[in-house]
Amino acid sequence: MQRVNLSTVSEFLLVGLSDAPEIRFLLFVLFLIIYLATMAGNITILVAIGTDTCLQNPMYFFLGNLSLLDILCPTITVPKMLEALLLENKVISFTGCTLQLFFLIDVVGTEIFLLAVMAYDRYVAICHPLQYMNIVSMKLCAHLAIGTWVVGFLNSLLHTSLIFTLFFCDSNEVDQYYCDIPPMLALSCSPTYSRELVILTVAGILGSSAFVVTLISYIYILMAILCMNSSESRHKAFSTCGSHLTVVCLFYGTTICTYVRPSSTYSPNQDRIVSMLYGILTPLLNPIIYSLRNKEVKCALRRVIRQVRTAL
Repeated sequence: MQRVNLSTVSEFLLVGLSDAPEIRFLLFVLFLIIYLATMAGNITILVAIGTDTCLQNPMYFFLGNLSLLDILCPTITVPKMLEALLLENKVISFTGCTLQLFFLIDVVGTEIFLLAVMAYDRYVAICHPLQYMNIVSMKLCAHLAIGTWVVGFLNSLLHTSLIFTLFFCDSNEVDQYYCDIPPMLALSCSPTYSRELVILTVAGILGSSAFVVTLISYIYILMAILCMNSSESRHKAFSTCGSHLTVVCLFYGTTICTYVRPSSTYSPNQDRIVSMLYGILTPLLNPIIYSLRNKEVKCALRRVIRQVRTAL
């Protein structure tokens, strides 16, 4: 692999969502509200999990990790997008672009593995309820959580090194509102076939492994639910995994559309919409999905809100 980047480009220009002043301001207000709501929702979930004794178990430990990732994901991209919309400052340095892509891929990769771990947790809870606390101990939870973050980091390190050892020469316009793999591959003036092949292979192996774990877990969960005698038991079992299944469908659907395809099919306008779904809207929806479908989370959130009102 080429170790020194020979690019003549020292900075990149991020193509914004709109150049019309009146539209830019409306978009700025809209995305600022969404970002603040995302921060508030996920921070509230973290506070509830950290302070409520009813939520001190493996399921909510992993949910806390998911909320942390949902805080980090939009924070990597949205502030720069808001700056571009408000101040028209679309320039990002080569180093800044590298770091932005690295942290984004790190968070996305970690979330894929975390969702697989959460699926396994739900499988044990529903299929082996009597042995749940023995199998999924807090020590195992800590090891699994650390493992997801480490694998996400190493995966991102590989992808980022493959992208930013390419040669960028003619144009510095990134056809996206943040630095991401497809637009950077499309921008490079170096041959990208071999690197695309490595990226797709690694992402395919890791992503499909996480997906298979998730799929097999839910097959066993579904079989266990269908074998239950009472409708109340089936409803209770489904309610414990329904939120996670909804989040999985949202996340996998949008990330597959963005990353699992060759750069020759890259469509800037389509990718902006899809990337907003997993990068901005999904982190906003996750705490809503979990709070609406989970009675324990709703009760904990009410207690947190009451404590905040009392303090104020």
